[in-house]
Amino acid sequence: MEVLEEGKGKLLGWCDPEEHREWVRKNKTREMVEKVITLKEAVSRFVRRGCLMAFGGFGHVRVSMAFIYEMIRQRKRGLKVAGKTAVHDLDCLIAAGCVEEVEVAYSFGHELRGLSPASRRAVESGKVKVVAELSNAAYQWRFKAAAAGLPFMPAYVMLGTDTFKRSSAKVVRDPFTGRPICLLPACFPDVAVIHVHECDPYGNCRIEGALVEDSELARAAKRLVITTEKIVPTEKIRKEPWRTVIPYFYVDAVVEVPYGSHPCNMPGLYYFDEEHLAEYLHLTKTEEGTMEYFEEYVYGVEDFPQYLERVGGKKKLKLLERLEKGKGPYSYPWKGR
Repeated sequence: MEVLEEGKGKLLGWCDPEEHREWVRKNKTREMVEKVITLKEAVSRFVRRGCLMAFGGFGHVRVSMAFIYEMIRQRKRGLKVAGKTAVHDLDCLIAAGCVEEVEVAYSFGHELRGLSPASRRAVESGKVKVVAELSNAAYQWRFKAAAAGLPFMPAYVMLGTDTFKRSSAKVVRDPFTGRPICLLPACFPDVAVIHVHECDPYGNCRIEGALVEDSELARAAKRLVITTEKIVPTEKIRKEPWRTVIPYFYVDAVVEVPYGSHPCNMPGLYYFDEEHLAEYLHLTKTEEGTMEYFEEYVYGVEDFPQYLERVGGKKKLKLLERLEKGKGPYSYPWKGR
């Protein structure tokens, strides 16, 4: 196959699919065993210096913020992150000094709330390196290739763009048509963390609303940690098996964390905590403010339940539940800041 052009980005997360299959055979089991552990144990057991991490959800929706905060609390360092639709999760990790390298698709912004002061400061100062770039679709297809056990996924995305030049993809001559086509290398994250609405103790997961690329990510990752709003009996899962979007045999750990996506949105359950996001964005404009934020909400509490109390407790959480049901009034305090 004739290689016409190669991107200059660093290749993160790739391995020979046969090596990955062998790793899975040796390290994962298809036995139905209960996998429920604590959040603290999950972070301690699976997150290692230098590992490539990827997080489920999309933007500020269905993100495992409880896991993110626990990583920061345990002062994890030297991480590589797949920055695909990664906004508040990645921004917090970078602001706290956890990240060394990131491959960027959609990162460093909080959508209509504005850019990420902390992440921009870290990249511009050289504390964090952007080692490659991709489009959102390209990242999803990197996971899709890995999930299918393929070394790459052919696509027409990024051809002729500067994004391609900064990617780890290659352009080859299609042996069938003779035209250029982009080959996206498979991506096998060391650890993926996905927040779901409910699952059973074995890890059979249900997600309400858009799956985004979580189905592919679950199948691509070597280790998969599920955080869930609630653990339900397996009998309930078996009554509607078609709703299981991630089966148990991909899952390594299950952690029950109600409101685990706060301050982000959990579709159907609770709305964005815009007040808290505005406070975060305001404080992270400076290094001093960033430390103040983490001292108040992460290092200054023992665990995620204490964090929830500190951000407003039951009164705030009930308000977010009403807002998610369309019962205002809505407030966006980051406007005009």
